[in-house]
Amino acid sequence: MSASNAPASVVDIFCGAGGLSYGFLDEGFSVVAGIDVDEGCRHPYTKNLGAPFLRRDVAEIEAKEICDLFVPNLPRVLVGCAPCQPFSSYNQKNDDPKWQLLREFARLIVDIQPDIVSMENVPRLLTFKGGLVFQEFVRTLRAAGYEVNFDILYGPDFGMAQSRSRLVLLAAKGVGPELPMPTHKDGYRTVADEIADLSPLGAGEVDPTDRLHRTSKLSEVNLQRIRASKPGGTWRDWPRDLIAGCHQEERGRGYSSVYGRMVLDKPSPTITTQFYGFGNGRFGHPIQDRALSLREGAMLQGFPRDYSFLPDETEVSFKTIGRMIGNAVPVQLARAIARAVQKHLAGN
Repeated sequence: MSASNAPASVVDIFCGAGGLSYGFLDEGFSVVAGIDVDEGCRHPYTKNLGAPFLRRDVAEIEAKEICDLFVPNLPRVLVGCAPCQPFSSYNQKNDDPKWQLLREFARLIVDIQPDIVSMENVPRLLTFKGGLVFQEFVRTLRAAGYEVNFDILYGPDFGMAQSRSRLVLLAAKGVGPELPMPTHKDGYRTVADEIADLSPLGAGEVDPTDRLHRTSKLSEVNLQRIRASKPGGTWRDWPRDLIAGCHQEERGRGYSSVYGRMVLDKPSPTITTQFYGFGNGRFGHPIQDRALSLREGAMLQGFPRDYSFLPDETEVSFKTIGRMIGNAVPVQLARAIARAVQKHLAGN
């Protein structure tokens, strides 16, 4: 679709590897740029989106630079997912300075005055610092004349094969956009729907036709543990001699969400930045004795099977690619947000 036929042009703040942008592109929007401080996101963004990537600190970028990116005479949509680590339940620090990036996002919205704003983040943002951070963001938008709607959306309701809940906010001048309506309540997509067609692998192996379909190595004891693991079960299913000492102690018995296998015919757990590690969550493959491959994690996040995350000549790093994938906005949710924006534009 040419830019002139698109419903709006989109600039993606905190674009990462491009999950949110990709969803908007799929729904026919003109995605004109992604902005992120991480240079590693340049390749996946430009390669898969075909749009410019600006490596910029959002705290230092000015509104005019972003305004100049939008397509003239098209509605302007500003989208963003401020880094969620400071708001995540996995982060116990309440003084993380990254939450200030949400304030910078609000500054840009006020200065740019886009037609529509979309913000996506972790549900805990609603209660972070007693709710003050999110309340300030909403108050700033409303003071600038925006009608704001937000709610926590459950990923499987929108076609994600992943039990991930996200806070989604939409804002516009006048009447605020309605939030996306569930499309898959009658039948959730499953792990099998997304990854069953990929080649089988053992721990520490690589698919010769797809270097991102690779798995991390497992120690001998972890191989024994995953063989003893039931889909949907926990380490409590293991023989006692395989249970780690920390889990046998009273204080460790509550940590049942590690060392688990996924269930083939259900959505996966939330894909984190360390989904490739068997001990980092319920990331064991449902039937193969290994953790998820990088490609499987990407596909459970909604990325196409051929989505490129790094140049061919660059060595694959589990940590780097895992961070890109785990931090991404799931593509199916991005599509749902884009459709809600398109519906609002069509009615106004």
